[in-house]
Amino acid sequence: MPFRRRRGKLRSVHSAALTDLNYAEATALAQAIRDRRLSPVELLDTVLRRAEELQPVINAFVTLDIENARATARAAEQAIVRGEPLGVLHGLPVSVKDLEPTRGLRTTYGSKFFEKYVPDFDGGVAARLRNSGAIVFGKTNTPHYGHKDSCENLLGPPTRNPWDLSRTPGGSSGGAAASIAAGISSLAHGSDGAGSIRIPAALCGVFGFKPSLGVVPYWPNADFWAARSHNGPLTRTVHDAALMLNAIAHHDPRDAVSIEPLVGDWLAAVENTDLRGLKVAWSPDFGYAAVDPEVRTLTTAAAKRFVELGCSVEEVGAVPWQDPSGWASLLWDFQTAIRNQERVREHPEWIEPTMMEQIERGMRASALEVGQAQLARTVFYEQARQFMDNYDLLLTPQMPCVAWPIDQPPTEINGQPTPQMFDHLQFTFPFNLTGWPAASLPCGFNSQGLPVALQVVAGKHQDALCLRAAAAFESLQPWHARRPPLN
Repeated sequence: MPFRRRRGKLRSVHSAALTDLNYAEATALAQAIRDRRLSPVELLDTVLRRAEELQPVINAFVTLDIENARATARAAEQAIVRGEPLGVLHGLPVSVKDLEPTRGLRTTYGSKFFEKYVPDFDGGVAARLRNSGAIVFGKTNTPHYGHKDSCENLLGPPTRNPWDLSRTPGGSSGGAAASIAAGISSLAHGSDGAGSIRIPAALCGVFGFKPSLGVVPYWPNADFWAARSHNGPLTRTVHDAALMLNAIAHHDPRDAVSIEPLVGDWLAAVENTDLRGLKVAWSPDFGYAAVDPEVRTLTTAAAKRFVELGCSVEEVGAVPWQDPSGWASLLWDFQTAIRNQERVREHPEWIEPTMMEQIERGMRASALEVGQAQLARTVFYEQARQFMDNYDLLLTPQMPCVAWPIDQPPTEINGQPTPQMFDHLQFTFPFNLTGWPAASLPCGFNSQGLPVALQVVAGKHQDALCLRAAAAFESLQPWHARRPPLN
C-alpha cells in the first residue's frame, strides 16, 4: 500500500519484510521509502530509540545529533510528498565515524584535544552522504586518532562488543561495527588505515569493505602520500555496502590519490555472482602468522566453499614475502609521531599509554630506518603483485583470533607470541600497503559464540570482483539473520 497523506505528512504502512526496522536491510528500507510504504521520520525514530537504549550498554557513539537528525528526516519526508528527485540514500539514517569532520556536529577524533570541536565543513564522505539524502544521526566511537585496534579513549567509556559486553568490538571503527551488529541503523561509515574497517567487522560479525585506495575520497587527510587510509562501508549485507558505495565512491580533486569511478552502479555490479572459472588462493597463515585453531578451522571450511561456487581453490602454505610487520609498524609509529609531537609537548596527559608508546618509538626512528622501511614497502608490493598475477582472489582469515577482553589485547595466539599490535593484524595491514580491495565476511562462530570472519582480497582496482565474490559467498552461507544476545 502507498503512503497516505495526512496534513502534509506521511503515514507508514508496513510490509511483512519491514516488521523489524532495527535489522531491516538498507536496500529494502530505501525501496520502501521510495514506494511511500515507510516514512523517514518513523525510521529515524526507530533508530534513535535503539541508539539511546543501547548507548549505556555498548557506548557506540561519541555524539548523537537527535534534533538536527529529526529536522532532516522531516525535510526528507516533505521532499517525498512534493515528488522531488531523491538521492540514493534518501531518508536512510547513517552514522559517521568520529574521524570524519561533520559540519555543525561535534567531531572529536577520539581526542581530548578536540573534545569540543565543531567543524564548519564536511569531510568528503560526510558531504556525499548528506548530498545523497542520508540522515547523519550520530558520530561513532573510535580510539584517539584511530591509532589502535580496539575502541577506547579518554573521552568516555569504551565501546563494547554486542556479542560479549566484556570484550572489545575492535577498532578503530569499533563504534560503527558495534552499532551495525546491535541493530542501530543499517549503514555505517568506517575508515581503514591498517585494518580499521575489517578488524571490527570481523570481531562484531558484520560485513566490512575496504575499497581500493582512492575509490572513496579521504579528505581532509594529514598525509595523502602515506597512501594507506581508505574510507568504506560497514553493513549487515553486501548489497547494503554496494548501496552505500553508490553514494560515497566518487572522484574528489581535493584528495591527492582520489581516482575516477571504477563502477557506475555498485548494486548492479554485485547482481552477477557467477564465479565459475576463477582461480583462488587460500592461505590460512601466510606461512608466518599466528592463528587460533578454531579460527583456522572455520575459515578453512569457508574457503573450501568457494569450490561450490565454481572456483578452483589452491592452498598456499607460504607466500613469497617475509613477515612485514616490523617495518610496517615502524612506518605507522613514525607517522603517528610526526603528526602528534607538538600535542605531546602541550598536554602529555591527554595521550593514552598505547599511543604514547607508538609516538616514542616513532621519535626514536632514524631517517635511515624510515627510508629502509619505505623501500621495503616497494619490495613487498612487487612480491605481492607477482603473487596475485597468478590468482583472481586471495582468501585468508580476517582476524587470527576472536574478540579479546577490553584492554587485554592478545599477547599470544596458539602458543605464538604476539606482543605488538601488528603481530595480530597480519591479514589486514598488508592490503593497506598495497591499496587493494579487501572484504571481511562473517563465516561462523567459535565455541564461545563469538564471530569469526573470512577475508576476500582482489587485485588492484578489482573492487567489483571482490564484492561479487563476497555476495556469492553470502548467498551460499548467509550470515545476517543471527543477532547478538542484547535483548
